[in-house]
Amino acid sequence: MEIITTPQQMKDWTAARRAAGHNLALVPTMGYFHEGHLALMRMAAEKAEQVMVSLFVNPIQFAPGEDLARYPRDLARDRGLAEATGVDALFVPGVEAMYPEEPRTRVTVSGLTENLCGASRPGHFDGVCTVVAKLFNIVQPELAVFGRKDFQQLAVIRRMTADLNFNLEIVSHPIVREEDGLAMSSRNKYLTPAERNSAPCLYRALQRAREQVAAGETRAEKLRSSAAQFIDNHDYTAIEYISIVDANTLEDQPTVGPDSLMALAVRVGSTRLIDNAFLLNESW
Repeated sequence: MEIITTPQQMKDWTAARRAAGHNLALVPTMGYFHEGHLALMRMAAEKAEQVMVSLFVNPIQFAPGEDLARYPRDLARDRGLAEATGVDALFVPGVEAMYPEEPRTRVTVSGLTENLCGASRPGHFDGVCTVVAKLFNIVQPELAVFGRKDFQQLAVIRRMTADLNFNLEIVSHPIVREEDGLAMSSRNKYLTPAERNSAPCLYRALQRAREQVAAGETRAEKLRSSAAQFIDNHDYTAIEYISIVDANTLEDQPTVGPDSLMALAVRVGSTRLIDNAFLLNESW
């Protein structure tokens, strides 16, 4: 596995692989790999001959006061896990390599970024779209793999890719969970043992909502209220939002339909966790 640290080196590497007739899959990450990341890498390897993983903690998607400085980092560990998973190249640029000057350009996707996480993290998705667009231009992969845990991010990246005519396929991978249902996340490292015991309530609230829908309940307000009461009954939890949206538009829905998604963000202690589930049909 090759370690690449500059955009030009990355361009040269991909050009050489393409000249040899290989197709390329990109897995964008911020590192501190867990099984969810590794599942994305394995999916990428099933769909392309060469797999490139980017590892970059992108400063422009963090707002002041968020966890940029303490976001977990362990390059040696990540390198070993990526290599053991069969990754061909790990792109690990520094901030100065990705942003040699203060960037004056932002990529903005409107309409999909004002709700859910976008409401409480203004500017976050501009930062995400900007760095992903840069990665797409640097690597020029045939496909890129994203996880569904960050469902809003997935929807936004899909729309950006279509609107800007990027010549690649966006592939999604189902949420990878711990045995008790907690969605895997690098930020789970922040949880204390007591907080970790409460954290699976997000997944259980989603499962309860699916059961209620299966039993005939379709009123979004009722489902949200029930989920909120369930989560509030667990220690250390503070709900940021519980929403039922159309998966295609991310607009709030008053009643459950075929593409309804329940999405939630909850602080467990000081750690912000997100999760989601389709209430009727699995898609994407």
